[in-house]
Amino acid sequence: MAFETEGKRLSKASTENGTRSLIASPTYGFYLVALEAGRVVGQLCITYEWSDWHNGVYWWIQSVYVDPRYRRQGVFRALFQEVRRQKQATPGTASLRLYADATNRKAQGVYRKLGMQKTAYEVFELKD
Repeated sequence: MAFETEGKRLSKASTENGTRSLIASPTYGFYLVALEAGRVVGQLCITYEWSDWHNGVYWWIQSVYVDPRYRRQGVFRALFQEVRRQKQATPGTASLRLYADATNRKAQGVYRKLGMQKTAYEVFELKD
């Protein structure tokens, strides 16, 4: 997924350990998967961020992937609608957010069609 959307190769061991850690620690977030005949055809991850400004938790959509054979068939829309339903049913949830690669115009168009809006924030990072 990272290579397809951003040209990044990730460590298999690191991503497997990260997935296991999230599943073992529901306070970090959760995964949703879309199934077709018992086979995973799409997924996304929700992680949590506390906001003192809003006295609530932002839900961040991450690790979105839909099998190429199932794209444009409503898989992501179904996952998104389920996340939105769960967010609305969870008191103290401030908003639903995601970050997208600046060059992935196709994904950005999908997010806009689902009612999401680009914010005024840029993402900065320090790795060391």
